[in-house]
Amino acid sequence: MTWNNLLQPDLILHGSILQLTQEVIQQYGLKGLVLDVDETLVPFTVGTPSPELRQWVEEIRVNVDLWLVSNNLSEARIGSIARALNLPYYLGAAKPSRRKIRAALQAMDLPAHQVGMVGDRLFTDVLAGNRLGMFTILVEPIIHPDAALRSHPVRNFEVWISEILGASITPKRSIVNKK
Repeated sequence: MTWNNLLQPDLILHGSILQLTQEVIQQYGLKGLVLDVDETLVPFTVGTPSPELRQWVEEIRVNVDLWLVSNNLSEARIGSIARALNLPYYLGAAKPSRRKIRAALQAMDLPAHQVGMVGDRLFTDVLAGNRLGMFTILVEPIIHPDAALRSHPVRNFEVWISEILGASITPKRSIVNKK
């Protein structure tokens, strides 16, 4: 598989994970989602999920298995968020390593192509998901509203490098925020 294929998300949401609706999930035949945590579900500086995220999880989990897989090593942080959402989790995943994502897939008992890997980073979430044959979904990072720096230098750098390597961050499929 070439770099441009490895870094190319299957779907790009122009907004947060909250834009990922039951309809979109059903449209692509997904039966499970592996979710990144930091800046995909909650801002890095926040230790609890928002009421909107809690509601989203409750609505989505009706038809879809959910697992959290984070690179973060903090049991206190990731465990607290997972317990607040009542979701199973792995921390210290070292994505783009596939080991803990593969373990989540095995726990869900679903084939990789029926599970979406949802995250805000190309070189961790999308790369790991594509390496496993998952349906990859790139979301806009969630940042704390008080954050002074509104840009995402790491993500911007990843996009730049991926384009140099031949990936087009023009999505295969795209959902636009309908606000």
